[in-house]
Amino acid sequence: MSNDKPHSSGSEHRRLRHKSRELAMHTLYASEVGSTDQWQVIMERIADSEELSSEVRKYARELVHKVIQENDAIYDLLTSKAQNWELKRMAIIDRNVLRIAIAELCYFPDVPYKVVIDEAVEIAKTFGTDDSGKFVNGILDSAHRYLSENPPTRK
Repeated sequence: MSNDKPHSSGSEHRRLRHKSRELAMHTLYASEVGSTDQWQVIMERIADSEELSSEVRKYARELVHKVIQENDAIYDLLTSKAQNWELKRMAIIDRNVLRIAIAELCYFPDVPYKVVIDEAVEIAKTFGTDDSGKFVNGILDSAHRYLSENPPTRK
């Protein structure tokens, strides 16, 4: 039985979104490591193994779909903000956490930027290296400042 049934409380909504972001990160990571573009299959396997709700899966699918759909724009922004870092040499966890957060900052206007940054830092700390949280925070802070002055065209 799933432990993440939808509830109306704000804290429950935040918890479900957090699980969605984690699922999206795991999916992108597994797709990259496994060199496959079958992310939907990977996501369902991960979600099934963790007994995640349809609500968690839905937002995770939206995130991964947007990351893939807007891959070039996301990479361009990341490249410009991750100065002195080649994206392919960046830790896979950090890179995928950043891709998801950039997608949310650019294409999910209902999510406050502070929530996006806090969630990304938390996920990076949980799954990345000792320095991942600071690294992700620095890049996303710079990206947010840039996007505040140069709003993206939302599709």
